[in-house]
Formats: sequence, C-alpha cells, structure tokens
Amino acid sequence: MLNKLLAIVIILFVFGCKAKKQLVQVTRPVVADSAVVKTDNSKTEKLAAIQSRQINFNTFSGKARTHLEIDSKSYDVTMNIRIQKNKQIWVSITAIAGIEVARALITPDSIKIINKLQSIFLKKPFSYVYQYTGKQVNYKTVESLVVGNAVPEFISPDANQSVNGTNTILAGILNELSYQTTFGVDLKVNNLKLSNKKAAQKLDVNNSSFIRADDRILPSVIGISSVSGQNSIKANLNYIRAEFDKALDTPFNEPKNYTLIN
Repeated sequence: MLNKLLAIVIILFVFGCKAKKQLVQVTRPVVADSAVVKTDNSKTEKLAAIQSRQINFNTFSGKARTHLEIDSKSYDVTMNIRIQKNKQIWVSITAIAGIEVARALITPDSIKIINKLQSIFLKKPFSYVYQYTGKQVNYKTVESLVVGNAVPEFISPDANQSVNGTNTILAGILNELSYQTTFGVDLKVNNLKLSNKKAAQKLDVNNSSFIRADDRILPSVIGISSVSGQNSIKANLNYIRAEFDKALDTPFNEPKNYTLIN
C-alpha cells in the first residue's frame, strides 16, 4: 500500500458506509445477544457465530467525508462508492464545491482509474497490486473491509482464538502475512491488523460508532493507518449515509483523449 494507486485502493477498504438514507446510530450490547450467547467456547461454534454476523448484501451504495494524509500531504474529499457484490466496486471522488476529480472501477480482474485533474488514465490487471500488498489481498478483501465485515480468509480453523475481556481475537499467519482481527461482544469487527515484516508493510483498521442501515449494522467511523517502507497513509472517515440492495448506476467510460500511463 505505498503509491497513489494503492492510496485509492486503501481508501476503498474503508469508504462506503453510507448513501441516500439517514443513518441511525445503534448502541452495541455490553452483554452478548441471543445469537452470540448460544455459542460455546469451542472454536467451531465461535467461527460459525462470527460468520453469521457478517453483512450479507447484493449491492451497496455509500457516501463519506474524510480527511486523508498521504505521506506528507493532506486532503479533504468526499467519496461515493457503489458495489455489486463479487463483480465491481465503483468510486467517485469529489473535492471542493462537489467537483469530481477522479473515478475508479475495481473488478476481480482489473483496476481502472481516471484522474480528471491531470487528464490521465490508468488501466491494470488486479494483480498489479500484489507488488505492494501480496497475493493475500484480493477483490473480496476490499469488499469485506468496505462494509465492516471480517476478511473471509481470516475466519479460519487455522487461526488462533483468544479472549480479551468481552472481545474475541482471531490471529494467525497467511503465507507471509500476519493478521489479527478483534471482534466485540456482538462479533462485529472492532479492529484489524495486518503485517508483512519481510515487505515492511503494516495496515491497522479501527471500526467504531456503529449504525443501522437497511437492517444491517456497520461502522460509520473508520480509522486507517498504513505504512509501507517510507510511505504512509492515514485516513479518518466520517460517513454520512448508507443503502443496501438497491438498483445501482455505475457509469465508467474509458476516456479517449486522456493519456494512458503505466
């Protein structure tokens, strides 16, 4: 996660918890609800309970205002995200006065980014990000983090399970990637830590201020910190609206007069 392309990908990890409908903040339980109480201390039961608490959806639409720090530069932007599950993530980035400055389209196979400020266009296979993130990060990873779900590969019988107060922790190593996911008493993701010592990469995501949107509960405030070598990205997100399972419009035309860059 170390160049400007990856900055957008990392933003996609967390930009997307609101759109077109006023959100209602919820109070998370201090005692587990019945769905959680039914579980015992076995790993199999706990993993099944965690899986049952993940958000299931067909489409997602979100809008968020955020403050970004990319290396030594700061940006205040608004982003609109639209997801067709397992198919595509569309994002529009606007700056002051609602002027669109960039648009991106991510699919399981490709990444396309239009930079309207500089009239440039980037088109790469999804595997392009592996040189920065490793093969452990895939399209479904991005979708999961956008809506506050756990990364599917980390809900694994191979993970080490522990308890810290009312929190459940799953930790392990996937190839060379160390991961630790902390779940609250309601088994929603509170924190995710990823680390690849060999590549000198770290990613820390914190979810808070959970809200209800279309009968789903997801984080409305997400903080992210990413370090890769000498490069760093920080984002403080404050989401406005969210909507699930509605018809989506995802306009994206490859520009003919823009410069295609590598």
